[in-house]
This record gives sequence, structure tokens and C-alpha cells, in this order.
Amino acid sequence: MNNRLPPAWAKHIKSGAVSKPSAPAPRPGLPHANPSRPDARAQSDDLLLKQAYDHQQAKRLKQAQDLCLQVLARTPNHPRALYIMGTISLGYDDETALQYFARAAAEEPRNAYYQLSLGEAYARVGEHSLAIEQMRRALELQPDLVVALSALGSIYVDSDKPDLALPVYEKALKIAPDHPEIRVGLANALSSVGRMDEAAACLNQAIEGRINVPSAYYYLVNTRKFTDEPPELRAVLGELDNSKLDPGGSRLLHHAAGKVLNDLKRYDEAFDHFRKAKQVSKPFDIDRYRRWVDALIELFTPGLFAAGHGFGNPSEVPVFVVGMPRSGTTLTEQILASHPDVYGAGELARLGRVANAIGLKPSLAGKLNGRADSITPELSNKLASEHLSYLAERSATALRVVDKMPHNFELIGLVSLLFPKARIIHCRRDAIDNCVSCFVLPFNSYHSYSNDLRTLGLYYREYDRLMRHWNEVLPGRIFENRYETLVDDQEAQSRRLIEYIGLPWDDACLRFFDKEGSVTTASRWQVRQPIYKTSVKRWKNYENEIQPLIEALGDLADT
Repeated sequence: MNNRLPPAWAKHIKSGAVSKPSAPAPRPGLPHANPSRPDARAQSDDLLLKQAYDHQQAKRLKQAQDLCLQVLARTPNHPRALYIMGTISLGYDDETALQYFARAAAEEPRNAYYQLSLGEAYARVGEHSLAIEQMRRALELQPDLVVALSALGSIYVDSDKPDLALPVYEKALKIAPDHPEIRVGLANALSSVGRMDEAAACLNQAIEGRINVPSAYYYLVNTRKFTDEPPELRAVLGELDNSKLDPGGSRLLHHAAGKVLNDLKRYDEAFDHFRKAKQVSKPFDIDRYRRWVDALIELFTPGLFAAGHGFGNPSEVPVFVVGMPRSGTTLTEQILASHPDVYGAGELARLGRVANAIGLKPSLAGKLNGRADSITPELSNKLASEHLSYLAERSATALRVVDKMPHNFELIGLVSLLFPKARIIHCRRDAIDNCVSCFVLPFNSYHSYSNDLRTLGLYYREYDRLMRHWNEVLPGRIFENRYETLVDDQEAQSRRLIEYIGLPWDDACLRFFDKEGSVTTASRWQVRQPIYKTSVKRWKNYENEIQPLIEALGDLADT
């Protein structure tokens, strides 16, 4: 029996909420397998999994899950059932998805799709080395598997190895020149190493071939700034009139049009497109997030840190750059990483994974009080040592390794317990500028707080409340790096940053934009040029459009 599944199965599964696995209820009309008849059981399993597949395609994930659990109840290691459970879990519980994919891959080690999906799950939780290993294993089994080549190229870019991504994408392009992800992926790899003209040429080829047109236009207009109206604007507006355009494509095209119009200083038109782009996005539960911040404040008290004296590892290698997205975290990392003794590791998901493993996650916000007792000196030392090994995989020689995951601002309490000597740099920016910059970008669903102006302002207030708490319970521990101060006097602030992380000054930090290496965030264009000041008070261009944001920010709108 061929257990190989279609390569795009996981991509059909949306990351909506799915109930946690529970004992499935009997379903009338389904055949009952006779335990003494293995062939009958196999036929029954196949029927159930076919039905699960149909439910999955129709996005009836709970029904698909129940059928898979029926199969697993009597055939605990059925690889296809495990695989489907992995795809269902992906997005709402990536750790569970990882476990299911690992079991499926172990049962059928020669199934390239199972190996690939395990690699993609590792990538989602930030385990880049393991992800690359699994994707290579899939390609050993099936060297021309384009979806695996695309995934490997993407993870190379995300793990600061864009030079390795280029030949992978080029091989994939020869096999499948019309594949929707390959040309855009290749262009991203090229732009990550600063080869913007080649990236633009690649994206233009995709557009001419009608390949992944919305993504191609979005990335194309982000390869440069416009001073005169380009033909791309008319083309993008024409694409928006396409009645067959799906919501995701519409979203990217509106962002592309908004970006060009903003460059041209046609701000009212630009903001209209940014607003339309957000209309197809998922709403954010601000009340739930407020409860999460409440729980963190209640858990991480001065008493907890006093009791945690001697916890963790005294290493000075980790440097955490935190703050709201678009607050200058990428710029700060690039300045630090220009120092010869500093390695910029980008946005690492590892700390969040550690937090989830010990139950420090929003879904358990009401149950955090007992979590403090579980963090023993032995556990904190073990977690810290594992984290240092993880950093050493990225650079074994750097005296400092920078993790610029902005949302680690939620986990500063955990950082302090694991690494009492780690440096924590908090990037702060004018509140309105920061929020507007978030609103005009097509962030993924994790950042759905940025889909609505009022919600965005309320979210910012919660972020600010939590940061004020960290400064109170960890006085003097966090270096506040104001974006406006940095762009006003780059050298003085850069010297303060290098002094704070405990290294001697190096003039290379003033030429951060000449640094070789990958930049994979939305800031890739900005950090490849000297510091400019046009982003300061940018929000005034949109003042008439953003009153719901300003009202929600309240007194923070003046900071």
C-alpha cells in the first residue's frame, strides 16, 4: 500500500483553533474491524483516513481529528494517521505537530514527505539545524522533490545561510520554473545578501510568467524607493480589479500599492490601501492578551528574583534585543553584529520554545502561579546550558550572540532566571510611529494585534505596562535604546550599546550597512544604507487617518 501523501496536504490546513485531542465518540455506520482480521482492520483504517482527509480538505478539523484518533486507538503507530494529526496540530500547537511528524517519520523512514514535514515543523519552532537535516534527508530520498528544495532554501535564508539557499533555489527553478514559491524564494535569498537588482529581475520574470503575481509585486516594490510614479503602480492597481483574486493576494497587492504611494507622498491614497489590506485579516483578542500580561506581572515578583539568586548560568554570551516590532531591533542588531566579537543570530524562536515547555504560555495564563515552584536551580541551569549549546551552533567563537526576537519582551523574567548576566536591550520608539509602522506591513497571524488601529493602540499599552514592570523588578538591568536617539546621534548611542554589552569599541560599528550577511526581516532594505531620519514622526503624514490609534494609546501618544 502506498502511504505517500500529496505534498501540499499541510498547506491545506489553516491555523485555526482546534480542540485538544480527546477520546473520539463512536460514529454510526462506520465498519468495525475484527481484531483477528488484520486485513479488515487495515481496510477500516483506510476508510476512516479517507474520510478524515475529506474533512481536512473541507477544513472540518475537529471531525478529521476524531477519525484519526479512532485509527490510532487501535493502530497506535499508523503513519498516515500520525501525519494527518501533525498537519492538524501545525499552527495551533507546533510542539504537538512536531511529535506526530516525528512518529510518522520513524514509522516510514523512507517516505520523503514525512521527513520533509518533520523538517518544516522543526523550522516552525526555531530548530534550524534539525530542520535542515530533515529536509536534506527528504532530498536524499527524492532528489527532485521541489517542495523540499523550496523549504530547504527558505530555512537557509532564515538561518543566516542565504549563500547556500541560492544554488538550492536555482536547482528547483530548473526542475519547476513555474512553481509559485521558487522565484519569490530566490528573490528573497538574493535580497537577503543585498543583491537587490538581481532580486528585482527575478521578480519581474515571475510577473511576466504570471507566477505568484501578488507576492512578486509586493517584494518587487520593496526592493527600492520611488520618487516618480512607476509603471508597477498601475499594474498593481490593475491586478486588484481581478475578480478571481483570493484574500491573501488582495492583501499583498494592497500593501504593495500602499508602499509605492507612501514613497510618492500620496499619503491619503496609501493609507486607504493599508486599511483595505487589513480588512481580510483575523481579529485579535486583546482581553486575552491583557490577562496574559496580568499573569506575568503576578508571577515575576521581586520576591521570585530574590529567591532565584544563584539560578541559571553566569554566561555573558547571550544578548537579547527586545521591543515592539518596527522599533529598531534590526538596526540595533546590525550595529552590534558589525563588531568583530559579536554574532547576530536574527530572530530566534528558542526562548519561546523553552517557555512553552515549562508552561509559560498565554493559554495557561490563569495557572501560572504554580509555575514558579517548578523552576528549580537544577532546571534553570539545565535550560540555560541547552540554550548556550544552541547559540554555539550558530557561532562557537563569538563573545556575544544577539537574539533579536522582539516579542521576547514578554519573557524577560525567564531570561533573568536563566542568564543573570545576559544583556537585555529594549528598543523603544515614538509610540505612534511604532504602531503606524506595524499597521502598514503584512505581518503574519501571530501579529494580528496590528490588524486594527484601536486594538493596536491597546496592545501597545499592554506592552508598555509589562516593560514598566520589568524595569521595576529588575532595576538597572535593561538598557533602553531609543530609536530617535540612535538616528539623531548614531556614534554616541552605538558606543553606549557596545559599552553596555561589555566589549571595547570598534569603528566597524559605524559602518553597519556595509556588513555582509543575511537580513530576513521587513527591515532588509533600510539596514543596507546609512541611518536616515525620515521615519521619525512619520505618523504625522497620516494624522487624519489614525485617530482610533491615538485615542487608544492615550497618554502614551505623547511619548
